[in-house]
Amino acid sequence: MRLERMGSFHQCRLSFMRTLLRRMKRESWTFERTRFDVDGNGVGTALYQVDTGTRKYTLVAFAHDLPADQRSDRVIATAWDTTFALHDGVPTDADVERLRANVPLQEAGRVSDRELTLSRANRSVRLWTSVIEALAAGRQPEANAIEEVGYLMRTTAVYGSGKFGAADRDAIADRSELLAPFQAEMLTVYLIRWFVLDLVEHMAQAVSPNAATISGHLRRRLGIGNSTGLGMAPFLINHPRLINNWIQARETALGRVRSVESATQSEISTFKRFVRGARTTVDSWHSQHPVQQIKVAKLSEDLDLLDQYIETTSLQGNRPWDELFRWASESLSVEGQELVVSLLMEPYGELVDPLVEVMHADESSPTRIDGAATLSAVREALEANYGWALQIDWSSPEADARAWYVSEEKLEPRLGERHQEDIGRFEQPLQPGRDAAAMYDQIGDWFGDRTLGPFLKAHPEHRHTARRLSIASRAPYAEIRDNTIDAKMMPIDLLRAKLSFFGATHFDPRSDRWVRICMFRGAPFPEDLATSDPDAWTYSGPDEIPAA
Repeated sequence: MRLERMGSFHQCRLSFMRTLLRRMKRESWTFERTRFDVDGNGVGTALYQVDTGTRKYTLVAFAHDLPADQRSDRVIATAWDTTFALHDGVPTDADVERLRANVPLQEAGRVSDRELTLSRANRSVRLWTSVIEALAAGRQPEANAIEEVGYLMRTTAVYGSGKFGAADRDAIADRSELLAPFQAEMLTVYLIRWFVLDLVEHMAQAVSPNAATISGHLRRRLGIGNSTGLGMAPFLINHPRLINNWIQARETALGRVRSVESATQSEISTFKRFVRGARTTVDSWHSQHPVQQIKVAKLSEDLDLLDQYIETTSLQGNRPWDELFRWASESLSVEGQELVVSLLMEPYGELVDPLVEVMHADESSPTRIDGAATLSAVREALEANYGWALQIDWSSPEADARAWYVSEEKLEPRLGERHQEDIGRFEQPLQPGRDAAAMYDQIGDWFGDRTLGPFLKAHPEHRHTARRLSIASRAPYAEIRDNTIDAKMMPIDLLRAKLSFFGATHFDPRSDRWVRICMFRGAPFPEDLATSDPDAWTYSGPDEIPAA
């Protein structure tokens, strides 16, 4: 639970995109484009319907003709190339008109509890234009350009869980297809990808009736980009029970694989195939950020070492995966170690995949604080769970350099420099380590046999820490064991940790505070699901389409 390691996580079998695709294939979901009223300029409305067998969901898409000077990935943007809502069921004409009046406004509009998500996306202008030009001329787009960018549009937000009027998480948490985390959001992105490919081909057709369509090979290499900034970072801190369940599932999966006594030849072959796929993924991973460039270069070296290991070491001995894990821990960079963790899960779907069922968390009621606990017991619990924080000199300006706050303009989290800006009075409780150390020091002024209730009555500023302590005492992965306001803290580590659980690939930080990623790149489209492997696509290269 250190940020350096969390900022090196990779997607794995437990990632939410893969969870969704496995369910789609297993339950034979059906898909239909029920409306596509879009003109030659790419302006109009489209509906994409999903039938799970028990329920229907519909992506309502609005395409706009956005002037270039209004296109921005920043959260302060007020216009986008496309805007979307995922409707619960089949929308009526009145629903579509209601959404048309609100969805293009995004935060300035309101949806209803009949909608599960709200989203928007912008074109990757250079690639979008070149693809239309190529298709209109009757030829395929330049493969190298598709490989370099990886998407035709990128989302800048996929809102859910009650934001802007959408249905609360509690309203859908009992649905089996949405029980795993972020399934409605992943379904939204999956359908957006389908719409984007339809839209670009439609616009090429408007230029020339003889326009080509994108070949299946290249189609699969186009995912959906995403630009994610500080708005996502506090999530891991604000949801300790949920994050514990994510990490615990991942650690349990790793433990199960490491405990395998012997590997079959089929399992070894599967592992080696995924290692080869990982090489393809790393070779196509482009980043403009100096830190990430170094990490990717080191990861490539790590894969060279991994290749040597599996060529010279028998994987048919006793507990071969445990031996491999131990070797990686001593021989590879943190980035390489975490890739190995993901790769080790690949041959063992029967051991790993059921853990998806325990990755959600009921956060509808607050954790109870035991006011009768003695302060000596509380101090012991703080030492056990926040010992790392008690070793930090919080009086140091470097240790207390930043402050998290919420911007008044966009109601989005921000991270400011405490000693340069007047933001301390607006600070949000997003520094659990510092607050735990402060509570520990405050308790030292009280007698050890007194209880927590009177202490919190006198010092209510520590109530949130007492509540987190109650969670952390039972959930070993609830807390990030690092200083979230340190001068050298990299918020992109928080972003990557969460996005890896989404299933994102090709992390490309643009600063220490925002990152671009790719989602569903290589994934089968609805018409391909029946004959495709719903898991291997994340490691596919430009010349590979994984079969079932």
